[in-house]
Amino acid sequence: MGSGSGELHATQTACHPLSRVGSMLYPVCSMSANTTELTSTQREELIATAKRAYEHAYVPYSNFRVGAAILLENGQVFSGCNVENASFGLTNCAERTAIFTAVSALGAKQVRIRAVAVVNDRDVACSPCGACRQVMSEFGASADVFYLGPKGIQHSSMRELLPNCFGSESLA
Repeated sequence: MGSGSGELHATQTACHPLSRVGSMLYPVCSMSANTTELTSTQREELIATAKRAYEHAYVPYSNFRVGAAILLENGQVFSGCNVENASFGLTNCAERTAIFTAVSALGAKQVRIRAVAVVNDRDVACSPCGACRQVMSEFGASADVFYLGPKGIQHSSMRELLPNCFGSESLA
């Protein structure tokens, strides 16, 4: 979150509809940053942030609202929703919207994803698509991913969702 946000306890999340980062306003939350496994409360708060995000989805064609929230290693949380387009290939998924918002706000070097939550308004199975998995791995190859599966919230690592991913080392 922007400066002056104060310290947060491990189970607290502070969210504001728009927070100033530099001269721009972004939807930003803050959660305690550490390198241990997320607590159940932190996971639930990340999922709740993703649920709030799908309320803003632009889905005139599918009416299928998806929300995502990413927790960065520095404790900041960014959310995103899916944005459809009449030219379906130009639709942007919630996960990528959240990541691109974080990159726009902080710069790519500051975006290191610790965890991702993905939900939808129909409570049906909905894991990240291949394009989202590739973008998620770019900024969080070791991230934990929570998403709706056939039996509720599922947990996977990025390495499980996208083994042997294409990365910067592939270009060397």
